[in-house]
Amino acid sequence: MQLESLSWFPGHMTKTRRMVASEIGSMDAVCEIIDARIPRASRNPDLDELTAGKPRIVVLNRVDQADPKATKQWAAWFRAQGYAVLEVDAKSGAGVKQFAPAVRALLADKLRAYEEKGQVGRVLRVMVLGIPNVGKSTFINKVSGRKTAKAEDRPGVTRGKQWVPVDKTLELLDTPGILWPKFEDPNVGVRLGFTGAIRDDVMDMEDLASRLMAYLGAHYPEALTERYKITVEPGEQGWELLEKAGRKRGFLMSGGEVNTERCAVMLVDEFRACKWGRISLERPPQRDDMADFAEEDEE
Repeated sequence: MQLESLSWFPGHMTKTRRMVASEIGSMDAVCEIIDARIPRASRNPDLDELTAGKPRIVVLNRVDQADPKATKQWAAWFRAQGYAVLEVDAKSGAGVKQFAPAVRALLADKLRAYEEKGQVGRVLRVMVLGIPNVGKSTFINKVSGRKTAKAEDRPGVTRGKQWVPVDKTLELLDTPGILWPKFEDPNVGVRLGFTGAIRDDVMDMEDLASRLMAYLGAHYPEALTERYKITVEPGEQGWELLEKAGRKRGFLMSGGEVNTERCAVMLVDEFRACKWGRISLERPPQRDDMADFAEEDEE
């Protein structure tokens, strides 16, 4: 599938949109889980409309895999937009203990209003939203201290809403991952493909890996040198770096040709497993010096 025209909106996502619309009125706040490596691409642009202006806490997940400097820039940017922000690694649990206090701080005015009405101990309800495979269920399990939400390292696992109690006065509504009907910016689909938010079977893995190698060659060449023992030459194309890495790793067919299909799958898998080190693919808008992932010019 051409990445520029990628449209990905299974039927269950339509049902999720309807469910969010029907439940949002009873929510006190919204928790938006995003991928710290791609904070912009992993945000659903329909979320503002869907959540009807509810107070929001943005959780930057997988900070253990993202460039620490970029993560700090993003956290500052989101705070400047008026959001509460948490930096976490849901898999290890780092940072998740700050979630409940952060929610109560976000809703301090509402809690005071409840107390003035004699509603002490009223349960706060928070809807947890995010794109597929962003780590929502893992985050909820860590926050609640129980394996209530189903979590797997592939998109589309959570299919229905689940209420998960955190303590006596805080409940989370887990929702299925939701994308939007069409990616207007082609770079969004590419970045979501890099991180596995879109299933590999709808992606051209060789094209995806070539773009990833082009980006790494331009912004993190030392990661390629350390991992694959290759030197990135000025102006080198992504497909050339893909072939270089494949040759170094021994992905050769008869006649010495590189099996770029097998190598592409390996490269993308290693990026997702953080084998290349801590890498961010985006910067905040006012500091976005990152290159686009437009198709490489053909010679």
